[in-house]
Amino acid sequence: MSPQINTLAAKKPVLKRAIISAVLSALFMGFGQLYNRQFIKGILYVVLECFVIVVWYKPIVKGLWGLYTLGEQPQVRSARGKITEQGDHSIFLMINGVIILIVIFIILLIYIRNIIDAHKTATMIDQGGQPKTFAESLRNAWDNGYAYILLTPAFFFTLFLTILPLAFGILIAFTNYASPILPPLKLVDWVGFQTFVNLFKLEIWSNTFYGVLWWTIIWSILATVTTFFTGLFYAVIINHKRIRYKRLWRTIFILPWAIPQFISILIFRNIFNGQFGPINQYLAKLGFDPIPWLSDPTWAKIALVAVNIWFGFPFWMALMSGVLTSIDRDMYEAAEVDGASGWQKFWKISFPLVMFATAPLLIMGFAGNFNNFNMIYLFTQGGPANIAYSYAGSTDILISWIYKLTLEQNQYNMASVVSILIFVIVSIFSVYNFRRTRAFKEEDMIQ
Repeated sequence: MSPQINTLAAKKPVLKRAIISAVLSALFMGFGQLYNRQFIKGILYVVLECFVIVVWYKPIVKGLWGLYTLGEQPQVRSARGKITEQGDHSIFLMINGVIILIVIFIILLIYIRNIIDAHKTATMIDQGGQPKTFAESLRNAWDNGYAYILLTPAFFFTLFLTILPLAFGILIAFTNYASPILPPLKLVDWVGFQTFVNLFKLEIWSNTFYGVLWWTIIWSILATVTTFFTGLFYAVIINHKRIRYKRLWRTIFILPWAIPQFISILIFRNIFNGQFGPINQYLAKLGFDPIPWLSDPTWAKIALVAVNIWFGFPFWMALMSGVLTSIDRDMYEAAEVDGASGWQKFWKISFPLVMFATAPLLIMGFAGNFNNFNMIYLFTQGGPANIAYSYAGSTDILISWIYKLTLEQNQYNMASVVSILIFVIVSIFSVYNFRRTRAFKEEDMIQ
């Protein structure tokens, strides 16, 4: 008999036992372990599946039914408005359905792990080994899976505190959940991509979306660039060798960042008030006409960018001061020997090193300003009004528009669509630019 045939013959029983164990565990959890004489582990798996079948069968079926139908019986009220039949609540059914899907996902993970464990144990037995006892299995899980055991609580918290709200928010976009279709009085239905189509095709929505999106992009760029270069400007000045009391200046300029933003924005809102604000009062004393800071769209946007500089530049100044301080002074001395001017030293040495260290944070700053709700809503509340927009003002950005759509107008499905688009836009921009920054390229080269 040839060596190849002997090899195949030797492998055949190994493959057979492993397949039998895997199939048994696939048919019912724990059967493969019992087949491999791991009785305690097998019994635990069997008890777990029996528990799921007996206790969780009805909740799983009801949850999947509710997620699929979103209810069949609306709330019934009498002529006087008294509730005679509670009916189904579509949103509660959707949330329960998402929870059930997460539970099913966890059960499937355990089920797959049960099959893999049975297959691995059977393979080890046929290779001449002995199946681990239950105590040995626990010890092996603790020794080799210690990191996974520590990550398990965070995994469950992520599933139910992050994935659950995220999935629920996405699913809302594919329903007609908007005023006047509000449960429990009325049932919500699945409408597919109809809300997405309405956002781009219906003029009442598309004009608002494109206008708000355009201003959101402009605002994000201006807010990021102005704070970045203002912080760089002050960092360079404070770091200059002729400036004394550097710690004192850094402390003074960091104060705007230390004061709660909520309070500062409200103060600035009064400062820029068109009627009694101190800025317009000083302008009147100087003989100038008052400026409609918060009632004119253009001036409101200018005021937003200007006030945002006050809040944003201290962070960049502190960050860049650390970067500039860490630059080797020999580089500047060598540049001076070569006859470089102050501007050339800044442009060829300081600025590239600062950009190298802060480029990823600059991208994150853009993403943060894209969703800078506090600045927009507290300072202008999205105003002044714009008659061409639906539920949005002239200075509203997408995130503040979403706030108005949900808490003020009950347009939940449209708000969900806009949220999804925000995620797509920010993620594409961030990933693309992160991959292009030199800092990440340098990291890839090191790895």
